[in-house]
Amino acid sequence: MIKKIPASKRYLSSFGWLKSYWLFSFNSYIDPNNTQFGSLRVFNDDIVIPGKGFSMHCHREMEIVTVILSGTVTHEDDIGNKERIKAGEVQVMSAGTGITHSEYNREDEDLHLYQIWFIPNKRELKPSYQQKDYSKQEKTNRLLAVASGGSIDGALNINSNATLFLGHLEPGQQLEQNFDFNIEKKYFIYVRSGKLRVNDTELSSGDQGRIDNEAGLAISAPETSEFVLAEMW
Repeated sequence: MIKKIPASKRYLSSFGWLKSYWLFSFNSYIDPNNTQFGSLRVFNDDIVIPGKGFSMHCHREMEIVTVILSGTVTHEDDIGNKERIKAGEVQVMSAGTGITHSEYNREDEDLHLYQIWFIPNKRELKPSYQQKDYSKQEKTNRLLAVASGGSIDGALNINSNATLFLGHLEPGQQLEQNFDFNIEKKYFIYVRSGKLRVNDTELSSGDQGRIDNEAGLAISAPETSEFVLAEMW
């Protein structure tokens, strides 16, 4: 089954300095029927204006993946990291027993990023930080794993039963995957730009698909398209 949630159904929060689409219950958006999908707990599509950001705040017991789409974020935390993460880079924080951090846009252009949180498969872990540049790695007509709990070469490690992929399809191209019925899996797909056909479901920019109980997955693009895909087991 593929549950399509169109872009118009996303929950929009606008604070002047921050425009954010919350795809799951978050902060003041409370929906008991939309708290998570598999191990995916939070997916926020954020745009932060120059000179603004998130001041120091704490996270616990969550695997946090940040994908920078455009602009640069300045990160600082209480375990000693002070980093700039630019477009094409991915950051992973394992919050574990607790990590306090800030995120600011100290540049002259808008910052566009995805904040993606996965529920951990282990608790009471020591907080940790990772960062990697994927801007020069080939994403065209393939799925590029950027964060995974499945020991995938090249992907940053997360302590969750999930893998996050970035995808870029050219017109007329298709990706296919058959599912192993010995492992119960769920898939979540979010379209950044363009249009996709996922099995028999059509998705456009801003649309999301929540997928389970399918025999396989065929993703095709009638036009140049970018998306993120989460696989969970």
